[in-house]
Amino acid sequence: MSIQNQSVIVVKLGGTEGVDFSAICSDAVDIIKGGQKLVLVHGGSAEANALGEALGSPPKFIISPSGFSSRYTDRKTLEIFCMAVNGKINTLLTAQLQRMGVNAFGMSGVDGQLLWASRKEAIQSIENGKRKIIRDDFSGKIERVNTDLLLTLLENNYVPVVAPIALSPEGDPLNVDADRAAAMIAAALQADMLILLTAVPGLMSKYPDETSVIAYIAQAKLQQAMEAAQGRMKKKVLGAEEALQGGVKRVVIGDGRVEKPISKALAGKGTVIE
Repeated sequence: MSIQNQSVIVVKLGGTEGVDFSAICSDAVDIIKGGQKLVLVHGGSAEANALGEALGSPPKFIISPSGFSSRYTDRKTLEIFCMAVNGKINTLLTAQLQRMGVNAFGMSGVDGQLLWASRKEAIQSIENGKRKIIRDDFSGKIERVNTDLLLTLLENNYVPVVAPIALSPEGDPLNVDADRAAAMIAAALQADMLILLTAVPGLMSKYPDETSVIAYIAQAKLQQAMEAAQGRMKKKVLGAEEALQGGVKRVVIGDGRVEKPISKALAGKGTVIE
């Protein structure tokens, strides 16, 4: 059967502390062996932070005028990010899935020109109430996904495991947001669902009160949901919006700290957006 006739689910594994990669991998293996096609996209913020600290380059974060937080990525930070996210996390995730009997294919967006991104030549940030322009940042916005490469892998029963590094037109690797990378991949594949697993049970109306999880959000209400989102959750809501606009049927922001996290998200546990 051609992959074109099968459903695809994209799962993003949050890179923040607390997310249980082993539980996610175990659940993913059961789902894949049941015949479901999965693409895994992972972050690596905690690992990149720890490596940066160890190498004497602690992370710095930029707050945009609209309130979005992102990693300041000069050339040295980019190299640390690549080492942590692609060199360590991607390799260990891929190896763990292989150990469990799944033929995982670890890659970053640089490999096979999977993800093309435009470099942000000038970034605005707010520091101490003042607007600042940053021009030496190696981060980018994804413009194109090599869908044919992903389809070829899926058709041959590989499970893509993607690190959030893209390629610029000039040939530079770029740090790209993992939630939005997952959203772009899900849209390119016309996935049935995008699952964003993180270290909280979903989008909360009264952060950090975990009993205040919003169970359902209609796509038309996403701008209101953005107001409830705090910190990194803003990028997840933005990624959800981009995925839905790209043709993905449903997005679930789910808890990556629990047993069978993908299965629970598939059953609607978390914040369902459609």
